Amino acid sequence: MSSTQADSIIKTQVMISMGAGLVPIPILDIAAVTAVQLDMVKQLAQAYGVPSQKGIDKGLITALTGSIFARIGASFIKIVPVVGSLLGGVSMAIMSGASTYAVGQVFKRHFESGGTFANFNPTSARAIFEEEYEKGKQQAEQWKKEKDQPQNDKGGDALAKLKQLGELRESGVISEEEFQRMKASLMDQI
Repeated sequence: MSSTQADSIIKTQVMISMGAGLVPIPILDIAAVTAVQLDMVKQLAQAYGVPSQKGIDKGLITALTGSIFARIGASFIKIVPVVGSLLGGVSMAIMSGASTYAVGQVFKRHFESGGTFANFNPTSARAIFEEEYEKGKQQAEQWKKEKDQPQNDKGGDALAKLKQLGELRESGVISEEEFQRMKASLMDQI
């Protein structure tokens, strides 16, 4: 497993958890984010060849993320009509993304060093979690901005790739069938 693959898993799950943090129902948002984090840890474990142990990974995540009360506070602010949902949702989305990022980075480091669920120590990993949580706030905001870029930028990039595909087809590097398949994939991005 490469670090790049692990980073891709983490990024995907951060984006999903930010969406889960926007769930307008208090406590349900926390449950949704926890489910995303569990899925991420399972994907990372599988990618690193670490056998998963049912129930242990959830306990480890809960022990690692610790101060759930701050997340509950952001969750409960959603109760306030209109403004509460907006403010609570935005803050919960960033906190959810940052928390997921930090959990991912902790387990990535642990698995990369040959660790397993059996020898994971949440107490010693807590300092790494806190450090990565701060980085995660910035990273989550950056990824959100990238995701929210105007479609024109993405479309322009897809068009440039389409032109390159056409050149590859003309030079015989790819077949007409491969060109059509790749073209369809690029057109979905526009």
